[in-house]
Amino acid sequence: MFIAMNRFKVAKGSEADFEHVWKSRDTHLHEVPGFVEFHLLKGPVREDHTLYSSHTIWQDKAAFEGWTKSEAFRKAHQDAGTRKPLYLGHPEFEGFEVVQTVTKSDRAA
Repeated sequence: MFIAMNRFKVAKGSEADFEHVWKSRDTHLHEVPGFVEFHLLKGPVREDHTLYSSHTIWQDKAAFEGWTKSEAFRKAHQDAGTRKPLYLGHPEFEGFEVVQTVTKSDRAA
């Protein structure tokens, strides 16, 4: 598995608008081979921003890289940057290859 994350420092007072953008867009992820799951995470509130992270799980790194080169990716990001600035700076990307997974059902075995 591969986990792709983008961190966003959302400007104070822009949280509802930021969440609306994510919740109302058509991600096209369901069209992409290797896509497993997506989460939009809301983190701690700081003096000038609230931390958010988009968290996407893929079958493997190749599936994620395929997504970034796909028409579905272009469609999902076509309006990026056209709205008023909601966050401070650029999103910070982090990609991780999964080396261990523990699930609740592992304990039951």
